[in-house]
Amino acid sequence: AILVRADSPLRRTADLRGRSIAVAQGSSAHYQLVASLAKAGLSPKDVRLSLLQPADALAAFSRGKVDAWAVWDPYTSQALRKAGARTLTTGQGVVNGLSFQIAAPAALADRKKSAAVRDYVERLRRAQDWVHRHPEDWAGVWAKDTGLPYEVALDAVRRSAGTRVPVAVDDAAVAAEQKIVDTFARLGLIPRAYRFADYVDRRFNGSLPPSTTAPRTYGKVS
Repeated sequence: AILVRADSPLRRTADLRGRSIAVAQGSSAHYQLVASLAKAGLSPKDVRLSLLQPADALAAFSRGKVDAWAVWDPYTSQALRKAGARTLTTGQGVVNGLSFQIAAPAALADRKKSAAVRDYVERLRRAQDWVHRHPEDWAGVWAKDTGLPYEVALDAVRRSAGTRVPVAVDDAAVAAEQKIVDTFARLGLIPRAYRFADYVDRRFNGSLPPSTTAPRTYGKVS
């Protein structure tokens, strides 16, 4: 999401023109910001970027040092509940919302290790199903392990962590990620463009649904 303070006069993405925005360089939030600006007819040159990691960005946002903050959960939930923030816009319709499991090429080429990867992926899928069915239990574990307030962790589970759906790494996923690669290369955030497809292993897709499958939902989260 792109967040502003509750008392901010900013009401739509186009209002960000000339404003200062905190974002972690090269992050998924960075791409969402660029894509959201483009949808509103703006470019990164039309705003003032403060390239800050989440901890520093939260401090700057809370103290009014920046006008907006592009970030992801659980920081989104933390700012909404603890820092007087409201959502200006979300990534809905502008980013794919995907995350990936990463393995070394040598492990993927090894029969025993690739079998272990397959076992891990299956366990992860079952765990995600469990998280969706037990949001309060998972929020308690997450809060204990990270130091997040329980209510923030629960908000984040209901807003994002618990809504995840295991999906296939398919052509649509590759195309969506390639768009991010090309955008980051054009902006100089990475040294050059490359083919995302060269880094994809589809052996573990199995019967997973398409990458465009809608996320789960718990209904409206405040």
